[in-house]
Amino acid sequence: MATYNRETIKAIVGTEVGVSDWLTVTQDMVNQFAALTRDPVEIHTNVELAKLTPFGGTIAHGLLTLSLIGGFCTSAEVLMEGITMGLNYGFDKVRFIAPVKTGSRLRGRFFLRSMEEKKPGQWVSTFDVTIEIEGEDKPALVAEWLGMQFAA
Repeated sequence: MATYNRETIKAIVGTEVGVSDWLTVTQDMVNQFAALTRDPVEIHTNVELAKLTPFGGTIAHGLLTLSLIGGFCTSAEVLMEGITMGLNYGFDKVRFIAPVKTGSRLRGRFFLRSMEEKKPGQWVSTFDVTIEIEGEDKPALVAEWLGMQFAA
């Protein structure tokens, strides 16, 4: 895990800092998410019924797509030197742009918008995140994602 000093982080603010590998969204993933969240809406889980919709099949929950950011971000970690722990701090903006058809491949693209020291040893990072759908013109989602980093 690489860490950066203040000057290096200042230099990369406003740039793309990582792109994840592609991940295939399977029907099993969608079904497990539906069970876990108690959200079994049929457009996600009923394959036969979903074939009759304009999507031609099941689609992933938007919140499933959003939750993939946590795993995708490992390709874009920007950690201040001395950091011992990082947490998800939330989102300032999330927009679901296009449905994710089951079987689609997704990846995350991360731009570092800012890294600010809120108080000594606490840093808030803001990333512009795009979850892309392979072969599609529109992304699945765009988000403004915040992380909190803590030094010992």
